[in-house]
Amino acid sequence: MTTPPPGLRERKKQATREALRQAALRLAVERGPDQVRVEDIAEAAGVSPRTYNNYFASREQAIVSAVTADREARIAAAVAAWPAEVRLADAVTEAVVEQYTNTGEGEHETLLLITTRTTLRDAFLDSTAAIEPPLTKVIAERLGDAGAHTARVLAASVTAAVRIALESWLRPTGNAGAIESSGTGGLVVPAGSLPDQLRVALAPLAPAFDAAERRAQP
Repeated sequence: MTTPPPGLRERKKQATREALRQAALRLAVERGPDQVRVEDIAEAAGVSPRTYNNYFASREQAIVSAVTADREARIAAAVAAWPAEVRLADAVTEAVVEQYTNTGEGEHETLLLITTRTTLRDAFLDSTAAIEPPLTKVIAERLGDAGAHTARVLAASVTAAVRIALESWLRPTGNAGAIESSGTGGLVVPAGSLPDQLRVALAPLAPAFDAAERRAQP
C-alpha cells in the first residue's frame, strides 16, 4: 500500500520542526549547549516559544533531534521495505543498524556535543522511545491481525535493546563521581563498533521474532 504524500499543513509542521532542529544545533555549536535558551532557538527559527513547546520539551531534545531527526520513521520504513521472505528479525536488525550508523557531517557534529554533556546524552538515549510506535505498526502488518499485542512487545524490546547498546557505546570515561558532579558528563570515548553492539543487543530477540512469524503463518 502506497502512503499518500503529506498535506500542506503537515509539510508546514515538518518545515517548522526542521527549522527548530537546525537553529538548536547551530546555536549549540556557536555558544555551547549550556548558553542556549529555548527563547533563543525559537527566535532563530522565526517562531514563538509557545510554538517551540509544541514540538520539543527542552533545548536538549531539540539539539539531539538534529541527529535523530525522524529516525524512528526511517527504521520502520526500512523494515517494511524488506521482502516478506526475509526473516523479520534480520529485517529489523539491518534497519536499526543502517539508520544508527549512516550519519552525515551534521550528525557527527551533534554526536560530538552529546559526548560531552550528560543532559544531551540522556536526551539522546531517551529518543530511542520514539522507535516503538512506528515499529509496532510495521511489525503488526507483517504478523497480521492476530499479532498486534505481540508486535507491541517486540517493538518495545527492540527499543530497550537499542538503548542498552547506545548506553554501552557512550559509556563515560574517567572518575564517575567527578563526571556527575561536573554536570558536563566528562569525556566519552565511544566504546567499540556501534553496529556490532547493536547486533549483539538485538540478537537475543531473534527467537521471539521467529516464533511470532511461525504463529502468523496460515
